[in-house]
Amino acid sequence: MGANFDFWRLLAGLGIFLFGMLLIEESLRALSGRAFRRIIRQYTDGRLRSIGSGSFVTALLQSSSAVSLMVLAFVGAGVMSMENAIGVIMGSNIGTTFTAWIVATLGFKIKIESFALPFIGIGAIGLIFFKAPSKPSLVSRLLVGFGFLFLGLDYMKGSVENLAQTFDLNQFPTYGLWFYVLVGTLSTAIMQASAATIAIVLTALNSQLITFDMAMAMVIGANVGTTITVLLGAIGGVQAKKRVALSHLIFNVVTGIIAFFSIPILVGIINFFLDVKTSSLTGLALFHTLFNVLGVIIFFPFVGLLARTLVKFYPEFKPILTVYIDQTPTEVSEAATAALRKEICHLLQECQLYNLRLLKIDQKLVLDNDTPFEKNLKRKFTLDDLYGNIKLLHAEIFTYYSQIQNQKLNEPEAKELERLIYASRNIMNALKNFKGIRHNMDEFDSSDNLYLNTQYKLFRKRLLELCHNVSRIFNLDNKEEQYRSLLNAFGQIEKADNSFINHISKAVSDQNIPEIEIASLLLVNRLFTQSCRMQIYSMKDLILSQEQINDFDSAMERKETMAAEKAISPAISE
Repeated sequence: MGANFDFWRLLAGLGIFLFGMLLIEESLRALSGRAFRRIIRQYTDGRLRSIGSGSFVTALLQSSSAVSLMVLAFVGAGVMSMENAIGVIMGSNIGTTFTAWIVATLGFKIKIESFALPFIGIGAIGLIFFKAPSKPSLVSRLLVGFGFLFLGLDYMKGSVENLAQTFDLNQFPTYGLWFYVLVGTLSTAIMQASAATIAIVLTALNSQLITFDMAMAMVIGANVGTTITVLLGAIGGVQAKKRVALSHLIFNVVTGIIAFFSIPILVGIINFFLDVKTSSLTGLALFHTLFNVLGVIIFFPFVGLLARTLVKFYPEFKPILTVYIDQTPTEVSEAATAALRKEICHLLQECQLYNLRLLKIDQKLVLDNDTPFEKNLKRKFTLDDLYGNIKLLHAEIFTYYSQIQNQKLNEPEAKELERLIYASRNIMNALKNFKGIRHNMDEFDSSDNLYLNTQYKLFRKRLLELCHNVSRIFNLDNKEEQYRSLLNAFGQIEKADNSFINHISKAVSDQNIPEIEIASLLLVNRLFTQSCRMQIYSMKDLILSQEQINDFDSAMERKETMAAEKAISPAISE
């Protein structure tokens, strides 16, 4: 048997087939990615429309996993209801049968080389002449993908036919059909592609390596195995994503069980249309379609019930992000305002944590203890999670502020409240600026250019200096000392900004920095400096008296005026 069976040919064929599928999926996504997403997002209002959209997009993309992951994203973002998501999942199972029809009707009915090689040849020439990511280049990738798909199928077909010549099913103990369901499930879970499993099954069936019953069992298993991709995509996600993943698993498993026990009935229906003995490949494709359609019909009336059950099973988890305002009623305006001030200070602390992590600075250098987020929720956050929680905290702060406004406030109380909410806005603007330079900072850190690496280290030093100043000023008991320290901290920010501009000007003159990096550095410095300023402005409104705030603003105006006069003077003298 070993002499006739070429394992590496089979493996190469599978690899080429999968690579072809990948090229097709990526090309179609790039060519019509927005259109596909728009269909999934917009044309899912109602069960029938969601099933139809799921079927259509999956048939074109040739990947139910890709569609299911889109659904996960939309549900996680809150732009798709649970019921509609289940409908799309059900439809994607019907759409994925399109692959079986292509392979069954074309893959073994023609001379594959005459079909595959022109696609690969024309597509490859297109990739050479057309620049990525233009549409002609993407179309070329699509052609290569189809060529590889069928070429891989031809390799698998050839290797399995050799095996079939010496392989006798009767020499092995008869396994139950459940065994072949398991084989189909495991192979799909490993390869992350039900289309590949079905192609292998069709190839084995064509070579009479397996019987029609075995093939049906493996196709059922492939349907179950395809849920693994979505389950993995939901790990660590919001509750809504977990509901979608579980609905996918429930639908495919239940449909698979029904199909398994309905095999005699389904075979009878297939035999009504064609002779399974002479048209086994077409029969298997029809079986794949029939049991998925049957599953949709059975589940259709229960979509709403399933959605409600999953919501109960995975209830929406809302973390408690606030520390002070949730404990203080808004009816007592003085206490509420004091709680609001503390919560905004907490907001600033979480923003500092975000900034430190973005620049890979150990938070213990600034913060003595974990932030309230880490204490209350008992876990470390990714940067994206932390950013999302900070936004939610700010929303809670603004809601609380609005509730205090509904109370009867005198003029000083109203002004104080406005200062506080202005401080929170400055903090969030500072955070947004920092988030905007994240990508650039990562590039500077990993760059081969020594100058960029040096500037990255200087940005870290500037941030560390600011954070130390913020912590020290908060711990000062004397209002006058806080005022002077804030002015000094602001002066340090301006000094660092001017030093940066002078330094980069010299570097440009000395040609120590590539021109392409100049604009990036200037933009990063501008956003970084603005972020630092806004943090000082927020502290001004949080800790200073109204009189001190007025003095601070006047001092800033004088500095701006002096800077403007300094800039004008040389021009006049010239």
